[in-house]
Amino acid sequence: MKTILLGLPPEDRADERLARVHALAPDYRLLVTVDDAEIEAVLDDIEIAAARVPRSLTAKGKNLRWMQQWGAGADWLMNDAEAVAHPFVLTNASGIHAIPISEHIVAMMLALARRLPEVIRRQPTHEWRRPERQQVRELAGSTAVVIGLGAIGGRTARLLHAHDVHVIGVRRNPAIPADGVARTVGPDELLTVLPEADWIVITAPLTPETRHLIGARELAVTKPSACILNIGRGPIIDQDALIATLREGRLAGAGLDVTTPEPLPANSPLWDMDNVIITPHYSGSTPAYEDRAFALFEQNLQRYLAGQPLINVVDKHLAYSPPEVDAEP
Repeated sequence: MKTILLGLPPEDRADERLARVHALAPDYRLLVTVDDAEIEAVLDDIEIAAARVPRSLTAKGKNLRWMQQWGAGADWLMNDAEAVAHPFVLTNASGIHAIPISEHIVAMMLALARRLPEVIRRQPTHEWRRPERQQVRELAGSTAVVIGLGAIGGRTARLLHAHDVHVIGVRRNPAIPADGVARTVGPDELLTVLPEADWIVITAPLTPETRHLIGARELAVTKPSACILNIGRGPIIDQDALIATLREGRLAGAGLDVTTPEPLPANSPLWDMDNVIITPHYSGSTPAYEDRAFALFEQNLQRYLAGQPLINVVDKHLAYSPPEVDAEP
């Protein structure tokens, strides 16, 4: 029997959500489980898989036609040739993280600008010592280079523009416009725009092209007063080069929601740097996550059943969902 697999843990199995799926696809059996044995028992019946599904198992299903993953990153494809070769369509949850992650980025920028990490570290010792005037900065009037102008980078650009930040965007196709961005360039011009940056903000996906996109060469052309923020994937930055640059005082600070590896080892020098903010890969977390992910799945399920183009189709060879190929919501 044609089956829809929803990989949802018990706490996320809201009755009204499941009822809506039943109503949309009455001719399908709905299997809601995260148990590998249950999935394997009906593997070849699964036509649609969504949410937190075991990729290595589900992609072996002979009749899988569409998989909707609950997260945005599809860099796992770079290590899964079988999934790339399988004819199923992969869609991701790109777009549902735009609000929390863009706010997380601005929060880290403001914290670095106002030197909040160091004063918070003094609270346990009750030390009243303020930074000098020349040690703090304002966002207004500064320049940010935002690498990646998808949903997250686009909303970040709009928030920064509202803070009077001059935004330069870097994206694979610079011809695609983005609100709040003064100028957009392609990756081939990255070295040209980095020297202008007070803030380097990475919101790009990890692909073969973006791995170590920021390395020693790129860090060498940045201002010593610049800060770098990464919410994409850890390997987009050459972390050894970043540590060396911070130690040598050739970079003012960093805000990292992603690292290499994850979790960041306890002996990493990044933990002890006063000018580094580390958050454990939770910038996309929000109480609204499940509602938004499920709404996207429902919208795509309607499209799938009607034979219409899906939203957020991942190019399996690029390992991400290019904005220019997405269907309009």
